[in-house]
Amino acid sequence: MENYIVKMLYIEIYKTWTKGDSQLKKGELKIFYGSSGEQFAKRMSRYMRVDTGKTKLFRFTEGNTFVKVDEPIREQDFFLVHPIGLDPNNEFMELVFWIDAAKRASAKSVTVIMPYFSYAKADKKDEPRVSIRGRVCADMLEGVGADRIITMDLHSPQVQGFFTKPVDHLYAMPLLVNKIEQFGLDNLVVVSPDAGFVADARRYANRIGTSLVIGNKFRSGHDENAAIMEVIGDVKGKNCLIVDDFSISGGTLCHLAERLKLEGANRIFAALSHVLLNAEGVKRIENSPIEKLISTDSVYNECVLKSPKIELISVAPLFAEAVLRIVNRESLGDLFDEIPDTVFEQSLILPDRVE
Repeated sequence: MENYIVKMLYIEIYKTWTKGDSQLKKGELKIFYGSSGEQFAKRMSRYMRVDTGKTKLFRFTEGNTFVKVDEPIREQDFFLVHPIGLDPNNEFMELVFWIDAAKRASAKSVTVIMPYFSYAKADKKDEPRVSIRGRVCADMLEGVGADRIITMDLHSPQVQGFFTKPVDHLYAMPLLVNKIEQFGLDNLVVVSPDAGFVADARRYANRIGTSLVIGNKFRSGHDENAAIMEVIGDVKGKNCLIVDDFSISGGTLCHLAERLKLEGANRIFAALSHVLLNAEGVKRIENSPIEKLISTDSVYNECVLKSPKIELISVAPLFAEAVLRIVNRESLGDLFDEIPDTVFEQSLILPDRVE
């Protein structure tokens, strides 16, 4: 009887020790990456304690793209990291080729890890004779063989409905709030840049335990210039946190920050799920009343890495945790709110310093 108890104890210890990386012992799980996902994939593999897969990519002088999965993946689950970010057209076509290459290599399944999906912005037909580009992209990815998509903070949640395959939609908000709370700001209000982001901004406010202020934004054309007409809510003497899903030019953030200052705001911070700022946008942020802009490494963007006002946290551990749960057939539901402490800890390792 005593030997039986000892044996069962060792079995339970073994199960606990191997939970989350039992697939490692079979050598079947690797994280592959395309041209836009190398740094992100390496951070994921570091968290998961797995290797990155071997790939080859070559662009011919006229723009033609060649991709190759450079090791056998027959009957294996293929995980590919490839954000659609700063060069969306080339990156999207490359992703299509990666999926096709994996399918032709007899992969058991293809999971696309797409921390940022640029074409999610094109989610509706709001004027005559335009394309719903997000839907077109979804059809293409599924048509070529994608079995699952893992992404984060889509511009509109309904974009998930463009896909018929499973879409795991993760949220940066808990990690961003965790970082903001480290600044120890009191009398803080959350500011949404426009009415379209109110629902998301309210989630920020609820998690922080504060009130919500709304900017009234007007955009006259299809450019990246928008004007803040007014601020709805009281910000006088308060610290403000502007939240949004992404910024390209920084115009909305800076105009809103200036308007908040005119309304009597004290300190101003900003949090973005994705940072796509170009060099001009970075300068605009640095010359604005915004003290600190917090964002994620969902897109590798060299323009922001040296800015003293922009600080990144890594969401690669969050995506790694999602992959581990998928492999182990566990629920991803609690990752929306109850994120493991290890994910919080690893997210604070600055992306530009881990390589």
